[in-house]
Amino acid sequence: MEAQGMPPELARIAQGRDFLTTGEFARALNRAPQTVRKNLCITGHCFGVKPRHVAGRLLWPVSDTAALLCGSEQ
Repeated sequence: MEAQGMPPELARIAQGRDFLTTGEFARALNRAPQTVRKNLCITGHCFGVKPRHVAGRLLWPVSDTAALLCGSEQ
């Protein structure tokens, strides 16, 4: 995962990983984790980002999160 073009705070939260936990994703978006989970339940995504379901956990792609924060379309 390239750190180029990634917001510095997101790079700090991700620490070189490709996926974020729901709490980390919420912190990057300045939202509560429950807000993220509610948006996912209602719309199937949170601000256009869809998580992976792994072992009962939601993992959010760092690349999609960076694109959301930078305002670029995918």
